[in-house]
Amino acid sequence: MENVSIINETIAKNLIYYRKAAGLTQAELAEKINYSDKSVSKWESGNGVPDIYTLMQLADLYGVTVNAFVGEDTPVQHKKKVRGLHLLIMLLSSGIVWLVASCIFVMLQLLQPGRAWWLGFLYAVVANAVVLLVYGVLWKHRILNFISISTIIWVSLLSVYLTVRIITGRLGIETTGLWCIFLIGVPLQVLEVLWAFFRSLLRKQRNINRKKDEEKQD
Repeated sequence: MENVSIINETIAKNLIYYRKAAGLTQAELAEKINYSDKSVSKWESGNGVPDIYTLMQLADLYGVTVNAFVGEDTPVQHKKKVRGLHLLIMLLSSGIVWLVASCIFVMLQLLQPGRAWWLGFLYAVVANAVVLLVYGVLWKHRILNFISISTIIWVSLLSVYLTVRIITGRLGIETTGLWCIFLIGVPLQVLEVLWAFFRSLLRKQRNINRKKDEEKQD
């Protein structure tokens, strides 16, 4: 029992350290991992420990390994460093997208000058947004996901609109009402907002259910 108590105290100490290093309150952390602040307080007081799944969630959130919570020596890596690393990765990935787009533009411009190859940069915006969306999903950045999806919707429609206008203009075909293509973006944007709202409600409902379960156990 004494060993269990020591382990609980060690885990509690590390949980407090990483939460404060990430600049989170107990309530904010509870919301992120879909638990009640009562559970977080219990873990940090050493009266209980999270299950292995929750520890994996916390390790992913703080950018450390699960072993970091049970070790005596708390590693220095914390959320701010992880955020900096994430930002660096996103910047490098975006840089690669734009480097490829620039190389393709230069090559096509040299082979067939005078064409509207600049449109490729609009498609590069979409490609860049897709890359950022992937990172946003992996790292659970809800705001980045929302911005990325919105960018994909509207810039994709703009790219298609301008491409069709240029092609039909060269062929001498008159296009009227092509602007209606942007109406497609309205329901898509509304669906994205509704989905974000639904996920927020779902997280709140999970918290309520967890609190009810904990009250029953107590």
